[in-house]
Amino acid sequence: MANTIFQDNFVGTFMLIPIVYFQTPTHVCLITDFCPGGELFAALDKQPLKIFREDSARFYAAEVVIGLEYLHCLGIIYRDLKPENILLQADGHVVLTDFDLSFLTSSKPHVIKHSTSLKRRRSQEFMPPSFVSDPSTPSNSFVGTEEYIAPEVITGAGHTSAIDWWALGILLYEMLYGRTPFRGKNRKKTFYNILHKDLTFPSSIPVSLEAKQLIHGLLQRDPSSRIGSNTGANDIKEHPFFEDIYWPLIRCMSPPELDVPLKLIGKESQPKVKPEEGVIDTF
Repeated sequence: MANTIFQDNFVGTFMLIPIVYFQTPTHVCLITDFCPGGELFAALDKQPLKIFREDSARFYAAEVVIGLEYLHCLGIIYRDLKPENILLQADGHVVLTDFDLSFLTSSKPHVIKHSTSLKRRRSQEFMPPSFVSDPSTPSNSFVGTEEYIAPEVITGAGHTSAIDWWALGILLYEMLYGRTPFRGKNRKKTFYNILHKDLTFPSSIPVSLEAKQLIHGLLQRDPSSRIGSNTGANDIKEHPFFEDIYWPLIRCMSPPELDVPLKLIGKESQPKVKPEEGVIDTF
């Protein structure tokens, strides 16, 4: 699956792009861009209470939305969104990685024209048509990471790209509350919670109403009621939680500062030594 994606037009926004790959009798090896920020999971784990401030969570979630939107336009259901599969570049922006569970099918592009109410016509507001392109063929595979799996995967009802929006809701919850909402003592209990447990928001951690509303919309057990399942990423981008995000230029935005700053790894993170400080010139 991963090789098929890489060989075709997999050059897009917020994706870990392979430079080259080769195969041995026992391994498939990929050489990719280096992401010195490491996993988003590690950055989250180092923060106080293991949570991000809301502006940071909003920024990371927004970039993930764009990444998922791009995949869906290519007919790809990601199927393994989690903090461990989100890497941070040197500039703090994210890339998605690890596509071994992804499902590739054809995409079905279409344009949605928004109806204009009388009130909107009078105020001369105009909503341009929305372009939507989602994978057209559902899958019945049982795949994903335990705490991020959508209900329809567990029940075997068949799933569409809507499972990625469920996983986005779990991710946003974990970034804001330091844990996933349905985790149980074991796999069986976790799956039971995903199917039956009410979604709750701990009162001990202050989170905006807009964030809670978005999470609630993403974690609808009925895929057809889940935000993002009808008009794709457009519904999510227009949510009040993302009001301060200017989507066309998000790649030019500076990531919010973390309470515990991102520590880069590798040569790029090492301080440069000036010649007069560490080197004695000899002639």
